[in-house]
Amino acid sequence: MTTKLTCLAFAATLIFASCNKSQPISDNDQDGLAAFSADSLRLHVSQLADDSFLGRKPFTEGETKTVAYLQAQFKQAGLEPGNGESYLQEVPMVNIKTIADPLMKVSSAKGNFDLKGFDDYVIWTDKISDKVSLNNDELVFAGYGVVAPEHNWNDYEGLDVKGKVVLVMVNDPGFAAGDSTLFKGKTMTYYGRWTYKFEEAARQGAKGCLIVHTTEGASYPFSVVQNNWNASKLRLDDRKSPNVYTDINGWLSLPAAKRLVAAAGLDSSSFFAQADKRGFKASALNLRLSTSMKVETTFNKSMNVIGKITGSKRPDEVIIYTSHWDHLGIGKPDETADSIYNGAFDNASGTASLLELARAFKSLKIQPERTVIMLAVTAEEQGLWGSAYYAQNPIYPAAKTVANINIDGLNPFENTRDIITVGEGQSELEDYLKTEAEKAGRILAYERHPEAGYYYRSDHFNFAKVGIPALYTSRGVNVIGKEDGYGDKADAEYREKHYHRPSDEYDASIWTFAGGLDDLKLLFLVGKRLAFETTMPMWKEGSEFKAIREKNTR
Repeated sequence: MTTKLTCLAFAATLIFASCNKSQPISDNDQDGLAAFSADSLRLHVSQLADDSFLGRKPFTEGETKTVAYLQAQFKQAGLEPGNGESYLQEVPMVNIKTIADPLMKVSSAKGNFDLKGFDDYVIWTDKISDKVSLNNDELVFAGYGVVAPEHNWNDYEGLDVKGKVVLVMVNDPGFAAGDSTLFKGKTMTYYGRWTYKFEEAARQGAKGCLIVHTTEGASYPFSVVQNNWNASKLRLDDRKSPNVYTDINGWLSLPAAKRLVAAAGLDSSSFFAQADKRGFKASALNLRLSTSMKVETTFNKSMNVIGKITGSKRPDEVIIYTSHWDHLGIGKPDETADSIYNGAFDNASGTASLLELARAFKSLKIQPERTVIMLAVTAEEQGLWGSAYYAQNPIYPAAKTVANINIDGLNPFENTRDIITVGEGQSELEDYLKTEAEKAGRILAYERHPEAGYYYRSDHFNFAKVGIPALYTSRGVNVIGKEDGYGDKADAEYREKHYHRPSDEYDASIWTFAGGLDDLKLLFLVGKRLAFETTMPMWKEGSEFKAIREKNTR
């Protein structure tokens, strides 16, 4: 066991290292910035978001075209292959296509009724099977579906859900009640994410898990959930070491959930509110559910695309920039009958950013001392799978990975005075960004909706989980020359009208990327500083990832 004195000495060492960062060899902070080009950026975004790329979904012709394009552009930018002699890292995956029954039958003491698929609920499965079903299976309300020892919270305590369906609420305990004393208050933790809730339900032995949707709790409307109806979903191929899954995962609309609670003879307003109180006890609803899904599975390999600039002095130490190249492919048509989900902002803009960063680093008069990696990952939209596979099967050891800088959506519009960091107080990379922003006459701001849990919703999260300090930003809202609230309205409009919809398309008439280039230059300057330093950035006190890093780098 480590003694208290040893712990204090170790902490002092970290503080000293943190406060004595060496500076880049070159005093020319402008070196590399001239390589950035709005025309080049727009060209790559327009190409990647073109209809001919078919929405860039893994396992489709869209992936083949995207991967070929990125390999060619990495070569043209002067990047070396990042995986031995290859620009590719194979990501073994399974594609699970479900065809669900149109109805879910509900049996209650008050009578029977049906819920309608797509309108009332959306379900799928992560299991490899020809067919999965609910056969008059019991429904149990399990609050938020959370087991969090560090918060002294266990929604499953004393509850046997084996073979049953659990109904759980989205976000963290206390969210719906606005109770800031529970968990991290308004800021979502990983326990609030839908992915966690399905994982925990499976660990508890549940047959199914249904999450009650609210726009406030999920941070997106039910229409986004509906994109998953009878769609193909991907996950990592784990046949060599199988994980545990529920038979059926899914979401219920809030009106449908209230209808279930009413059928159980309960008042939904007071019933759901009990889940926000300490001492909450889960309860059966005396309802039974029946439905089924046909399942088709296909095993294949998707691709991460990786290129590098080898460091001149410490090539084994790496800085990794990431963006996900994938989007949703071809799906449900919108009101204009467009069915191609082009994903121009999400995330052709981020993927194109890697190409701009590559040219900027290659243009430096002095070669970076550490290796700089550009990693375009697959299957983010399906569950962050490309980055998860890389983190579990790293080409470059986590202990030697200095930092991850992730770009998921680059501001296509006007300049902003602020740049927003997601995950306030997580790592020293936030301080690096603040320094560079202030030099440029800008300010560092923090996410406006921490309840949405964005720090757990993009690829940097998988790097954080293995202890690598990870920086993730979003576009600012303080738009230069515009009235207060203009940027907030633009963000709200995107979430409501364009997020995960066919209308997320490149618009040459208004997408200047003036603001995006400003942001991208700051991320470049952070990486450039890291590329010449001899010290490693640290997680801050209070970060759940700090102990992982310290353990891995001792």
